[in-house]
Amino acid sequence: MPSWMKMIKDLTIRPKVRQIRKTPTYSFDEDLNKPISGAAVKEILSKSSDVVFREFILQGKEHISCMVGAVDGMVNKTQLDQFVLKPLLVDLVGHPELAKVTVANAVDMTVQSLIPGLEIKKIFKMGEAIDAILSGDSVIFFGDCTEAIIVGAKGWANSGVNEPVSESVIKGPHEGFTETLRINTSLLRRKIKHPSLRLISLKLGDLTKTDLVVTYIDKIASPEIVSEVLKRLSKIKLDGVIETGYIEEMIEDFPYSPFPQIAYTERPDVLAGKLLEGKVGIMLDGTPIVLVVPAILTQFLNVNEDYYQRAMTAILFRFVRYVGAFVAITAPSAYIAVTTFHQEIIPTDLLMSISAGRQGVPFPALLEALIMTIVLEILQEAGLRLPKPIGQTIGIVGALIIGDAAVKASLVSPLMVIVIGITAVSSYAIPYYDLSLAVRLTRFPLMILAGSLGFFGVSVGLYAGLIHLLSLRSFGVPYMSPIAPMRIRALLQDTFVRAPWWAMKRRPHLMDNEKPRSGGKG
Repeated sequence: MPSWMKMIKDLTIRPKVRQIRKTPTYSFDEDLNKPISGAAVKEILSKSSDVVFREFILQGKEHISCMVGAVDGMVNKTQLDQFVLKPLLVDLVGHPELAKVTVANAVDMTVQSLIPGLEIKKIFKMGEAIDAILSGDSVIFFGDCTEAIIVGAKGWANSGVNEPVSESVIKGPHEGFTETLRINTSLLRRKIKHPSLRLISLKLGDLTKTDLVVTYIDKIASPEIVSEVLKRLSKIKLDGVIETGYIEEMIEDFPYSPFPQIAYTERPDVLAGKLLEGKVGIMLDGTPIVLVVPAILTQFLNVNEDYYQRAMTAILFRFVRYVGAFVAITAPSAYIAVTTFHQEIIPTDLLMSISAGRQGVPFPALLEALIMTIVLEILQEAGLRLPKPIGQTIGIVGALIIGDAAVKASLVSPLMVIVIGITAVSSYAIPYYDLSLAVRLTRFPLMILAGSLGFFGVSVGLYAGLIHLLSLRSFGVPYMSPIAPMRIRALLQDTFVRAPWWAMKRRPHLMDNEKPRSGGKG
């Protein structure tokens, strides 16, 4: 069977065995079925900065080197101190039961006599210990003993975790990042409970000393991209870093491009999904915004809710967003070009209606469109900066009153008000605010070209914009991928359309990683 026919079959015919991506079960170098070794578990997990280990000596009949492992932000530190460490280190000193403890019976004696608690369990394999730690429990290791104890001490923060206003969803998780870095790392750990999740801690700002975490999944993220992210971050020399916007401008590839080259999110599920695709996250203390690199253009028109809906529904919503983005860019310039240079392409009845509406308007179509667009931008900015209840009122009432007054005063035509209104609504269909700002910015030169050269000027502007987009890179990844360079499978799998989950068998090829997305061949 030709390769293209096999690709179409994979994307359209559901196999009998539903090959769903299984995050915790794909193999890594470490053999998690080996007997427990505290030192080996520490070596695996200590590569992430949020996993902490506390070593101590249990002074029984023999002095036993012990260690407690837990994830900072996912464990209740008070319970761990009061019911695990304090009994073993303070309360039982001189206790007759403690004098009987040896390496051979340390686990049994600890469970039966030394520490209180309902959720206590013995384990024997390294995989069990690692899963317990990454799930929020604490694990006690006893020297070279091949057994360990799980102590239930989960306790992550729930207060202050709310849904992000800028990324609200109907179907999907309703939790968002906060301004506390350790809470954010714990929210991510709850999504990806695997030792391959890496969290590398850094500090930025000579005066602020702001904590920063670079997160990725080992052997899924490209080592070259991870290395480049760390390299660029290490070159940042500022007296203070307050928000991720400082970092974004310092590490992006093309600082003078209006188009965003670094994605962002406030949602743990979105960040987890991007990491599973092979991307790298940058988390900063003091802000809920997490940067995600590398970024491509089509990523800014897709939302994570696409993956929670049925495939056909997601395709419809994506189509609406792409159409909305195109209308937001071209609607005013198309109106200017048609009414100024190309009246012959307008049907006679419509032309008469447009002419009647423009009677008495003293401005040419270009100036009319610029005035209305600037007024729209002022209303949008005023609505954002005012308190929320007042801002919404200003935006709606201001637009109605000013638009109606401008038409009655013959300053603008009714059709121009309609065109600007459609443009504004279409721009709201763009899910990423940074891309919406880029569209609003590029709208002005297109209108000027349309007023000067008609559709020829619009074509020149669109071609210039396309050439600019083709020249952009985000950490070495082509900004227009998978359109250019074209990758047919990626286009049919998860770009303009979203294939069903059983058909998305490989991760995005732009990450230069051939690791299968699921257990089967793709």
